[in-house]
Amino acid sequence: MMQNKLLNVKNLQTKGSGAAFLITGVFLTLLVAFLYFDQSSELSAVIQNLGAAGMLLAVMLMAVFCLTPIPSEGLVVVFLKIYGIYLGTFLAWLGCNLSTLVIFFAARHYGQIFFKKLLTPERFKLVDSWVNDKGTWGLFIARLLPLPAFIVNYAAGMIPSIKLWPYFWTAALSIIPYYVGTALVYLGITAKMWIWLVIGGAAILIFWSVSYLLNRKSLKVG
Repeated sequence: MMQNKLLNVKNLQTKGSGAAFLITGVFLTLLVAFLYFDQSSELSAVIQNLGAAGMLLAVMLMAVFCLTPIPSEGLVVVFLKIYGIYLGTFLAWLGCNLSTLVIFFAARHYGQIFFKKLLTPERFKLVDSWVNDKGTWGLFIARLLPLPAFIVNYAAGMIPSIKLWPYFWTAALSIIPYYVGTALVYLGITAKMWIWLVIGGAAILIFWSVSYLLNRKSLKVG
């Protein structure tokens, strides 16, 4: 009986991974198409003319993407192309934060329903161990691990000891270095300002390095 349950969970995860891979491929195709047809920024101008409605739509779209395992970096690039470095990064950050709130309340109310489909016991144990050992600071460190952000959000939302405010501010703060690094790399490439490309690349490299070191530490502790 237990073996059948484990097989069912594994099948659900395999199907979920396949669907995520397919959707990611479709999204990347749409992203390339947008960048190709928007070389003269005509599409960007149309979206900009939508004003507040367009920005609200952008935030909601980013929130939806951050609810899934689909990488959101491509959407960040689109925001940067349409709205510029500062506003584009800010809208992406808002959308990401909105998704963290949705996941928090979904995990609290429907956690057991989606647990087997989205989260492996190993990933949950990894986040849970950091929180139990270090509290809020441990949650912040867990967000720097090389795990998809929505996975950490979901795992953290299921831990009863984590309150809404620590859950939210650790998510909002931990994503900033990566978004800023992405924006600087984009600025360096599009504006041919190589100093920003180097700084942005270094920021992302440092972020990845910290994630790698923390992951090694977690494996040793585990």
